[in-house]
Amino acid sequence: MNLNEEQKKQVIQWLDEGAKVADVQNRLEKTFQLRMTYMEVRFLVDDLKVLPKDPAPPKAPEAPAKPAAPAASAPAPASAAGPAAAIPLELQPEPPLPGSGVKVTVDTVVRPGAMISGNVTFSDGKTAAWYLDQMGRLGMVASEKGYRPSAVDVEDFQMALQDELARKGF
Repeated sequence: MNLNEEQKKQVIQWLDEGAKVADVQNRLEKTFQLRMTYMEVRFLVDDLKVLPKDPAPPKAPEAPAKPAAPAASAPAPASAAGPAAAIPLELQPEPPLPGSGVKVTVDTVVRPGAMISGNVTFSDGKTAAWYLDQMGRLGMVASEKGYRPSAVDVEDFQMALQDELARKGF
């Protein structure tokens, strides 16, 4: 369908105002009594070489300015604070959970059939291999046949696993 110059200018103006293709389609019908499919309007916009504008993101309310801290309470330089302060937080090892003897590691090479896998050492020293399959199900294979960790160890394992995976970016 061919539009005259006045109609084309109106479509360009609508697009510059932020109208979407569906809006242009509705406005063409209401204003000029032109019924066009969405695809026809999309081709029209393409022919006019005008891109619909993305709406401006809403501005976040500005936080009130905090007063400057006195110089005496300024943090010490990394060298004076000790070696741990010089290491970025994301590279520092996670401290063990209080009272927990559960240690979780993540494999660099994933077990076959798993999305992610690793090993766990429970508080009693027993070990097991764990994995998450494609359905997100957690599985565990104990190194000792018939071994079942205590309920507290299972809970600590789940929390340690969640923390370790979050730390690794999963």
